[in-house]
Amino acid sequence: MSHPASALDTFHRIQPRARVDLSRYDPADTHLYAGRKDDAKQELDTLANRLEVLQELLYAENKHKLLIVLQGMDTSGKDGVIRHVFEGVNPQGVRVANFKAPTPLELSRDYLWRVHAHAPGRGEMVIFNRSHYEDVLIVRVHGLVPEAVWRRRYDHINAFERMLADEGATILKFFLHISKEEQKKRLQARLDDPTKRWKFNVGDLKERARWADYMHAYEDVLSLTSTDWAPWYVVPSDVKWYRNLVIAQVIVGALERLEMRYPSPKEDLSKVVIE
Repeated sequence: MSHPASALDTFHRIQPRARVDLSRYDPADTHLYAGRKDDAKQELDTLANRLEVLQELLYAENKHKLLIVLQGMDTSGKDGVIRHVFEGVNPQGVRVANFKAPTPLELSRDYLWRVHAHAPGRGEMVIFNRSHYEDVLIVRVHGLVPEAVWRRRYDHINAFERMLADEGATILKFFLHISKEEQKKRLQARLDDPTKRWKFNVGDLKERARWADYMHAYEDVLSLTSTDWAPWYVVPSDVKWYRNLVIAQVIVGALERLEMRYPSPKEDLSKVVIE
């Protein structure tokens, strides 16, 4: 028996104003599918097919917008989620936005300027691979701006996301929660495999050394910016198939709740004959 989307949604969703302690979340947790890996993989295939249909419907109806935010430490699987969960969607209606170090032009504007330009339009599904949350994560951990500056950004971000939601966007935010031990294994695998060494960045080790600081920063993000209109989900990510299953179920459930319909033809097609 499969668990409905609502079960995973409820279990992994952070309620507004809840204080998050990440030490209480097991990055290797799969208990909702304990001992049922094969069933879970079959269900993921079913969800992938359903997502294809729903994404096409989203695009055709041209009414709703979907923004998906992926955040997590290096090797937590942001790229893997994009490859596996969204494998069959139509690129015509889906975009991936990657946010790296801001350019001089972007630095000359407010920190949300570059992000707003990538927000979804009607009928679009947009995936943020990293996001505006870098401005309360890496900026905080590296002390790039004073604490008084980054602390007020939580309210900015909540207001920004509320505006997007009021304009018709459904927002789903996923923190890919990986353990430090699993990250070590994945970094070592990159180093050992000649075909994956291009992914290895020595700078990642400097970020790894700040693990505790990042966990504290993420705890504040999850505690202060999970809202009714833009909820966070803490997704156990040591086990890749479970990570993908959780995210797929939450997205499919959210799209189904939109109760979308295909638009009616603009013309009367009842007498059209194709010869």
